Amino acid sequence: MKQIPLPIAPPPADRFDTVQVGANAAAVQHLRGLGLDGVAAAPVYLWGDTGSGKTRLLRAMATERQDHGERVGWFDAADPLPWTFDEAWSLVVVDRCEALDAARQQAAFALFIDAGTHGVQWLAAGRQPPVDLPLRDDLRTRLGWGHVFALQPLGEAETRSALRREADRRGIFLSDDVMDYLLTRFTRNLGHLMNLLDRLDEFALSEHRSVTVPLLKKMLAEDSGEGAR
Repeated sequence: MKQIPLPIAPPPADRFDTVQVGANAAAVQHLRGLGLDGVAAAPVYLWGDTGSGKTRLLRAMATERQDHGERVGWFDAADPLPWTFDEAWSLVVVDRCEALDAARQQAAFALFIDAGTHGVQWLAAGRQPPVDLPLRDDLRTRLGWGHVFALQPLGEAETRSALRREADRRGIFLSDDVMDYLLTRFTRNLGHLMNLLDRLDEFALSEHRSVTVPLLKKMLAEDSGEGAR
């Protein structure tokens, strides 16, 4: 029987000072400047493929507002209805816009109108540019009305840096061999790699072993090789 490890390091909140910027400096700079004068700016839409960091930037923006005592409305395409607007919010976030069904498109459109009426900042993200989103015309047009940023995935050096920093936070020694194994056998999707690191941390604790390539291979074998190329 294996020991069930207790969490030692809680997951960190995504913040701008911990986000790997890479080629997305313009988007990050724009987001960090939103609301500095206390006035909602034009809507912002972020798009990019899986692993480009869209959700992390949305969370960083939400965390910054909450750190200043503000309230944020957060909606994902999978969240249950109804989606109700709150005038106390300073920011409304809608993630995974490409997956909005008809009912949630209606709800998102209503949120957009309410946010504009009450001067609340709007921030959304999806895998496609607004013009290509499979959405109703009025919502698609509004998502593309303000500032639109195409996000690029991190390069190898930036991915390594992000993994190394998270490993250090957890107190894990991540050797170059382990890092190379991860980056050569899995897609360079930072979210997926972070999930692998999380599972590897737990597996190492349960096995009472250091993180090594053989341990990683054992975990993947027990996990049916999920996600390996």
